[in-house]
Amino acid sequence: MTNHLKLTLIAAAVSLLALPAQAHRAWLLPSATVLSGSDVWVTVDAAVSNDLFYFEHNPLQLDNLSVEGPDGKAVAPENLAKGRFRSTFDFKLTQPGTYKLTVANQGLFANYKLDGQKKRWRGKAEELATAIPAKATDVKVTENRSRIESFVTSGKPSVDTLKPTGVGLEMVPVTHPNNLVVGEKATFRLVLDGQPASGVAVEIVPGGIRYRDKLNDSKVTTDDSGTFSVTWPGPGFYWMSASVRDDKSKRQRRSTYTTTVEVLPQ
Repeated sequence: MTNHLKLTLIAAAVSLLALPAQAHRAWLLPSATVLSGSDVWVTVDAAVSNDLFYFEHNPLQLDNLSVEGPDGKAVAPENLAKGRFRSTFDFKLTQPGTYKLTVANQGLFANYKLDGQKKRWRGKAEELATAIPAKATDVKVTENRSRIESFVTSGKPSVDTLKPTGVGLEMVPVTHPNNLVVGEKATFRLVLDGQPASGVAVEIVPGGIRYRDKLNDSKVTTDDSGTFSVTWPGPGFYWMSASVRDDKSKRQRRSTYTTTVEVLPQ
């Protein structure tokens, strides 16, 4: 092998190591998060992608989509559509206050042996009792629970929709999620089944990855009360995500929370 070829291969390897690791990130992206007026609509894009916030991998499934109005009542999404790379929907903001958009998913995955053969099963919690034969052995069950959210406010922000459900990993905003400004510190809390989620790493990534050489991500860790803070370096949409593993009802559980927030200039 010539020295020139050796150097070329080494340079190629170094360049590959320098590339940021790609990860599929799920997200909801409203066309706007702070609005006013009497006839207000928002269009929301929903996707799973490597680059934030671009459509180049898969659409986000909206089977478990919910839109909660400021009064706590469900708002019906309209014009739902699923394309090759994204899903989309519209909703009308018929009253002032803060709306919460959520896609919440939950499922079980099991490994077991039956007559000496390894078996796998995937499904919903209510199906587990009848899905695995009684004589199965070495049964191991993992629960996966995810919550993807975003928030939109018409007029004056409200707080009723910010209350957690008490199930899985959730974010409780201390700073209102539609009142985020460049250079100002925002504070949030993570809770797991309604209790403080301490020591949890939160990844924060600004949008526009496609046009940057660096991911420009940051990570913070929640304190004993589940609280973490962020001082926004620039305007735009940010993706925040956290994940925890624990044992519940003698099964492994992985809970993930993801949100998209918009940071406005001063």
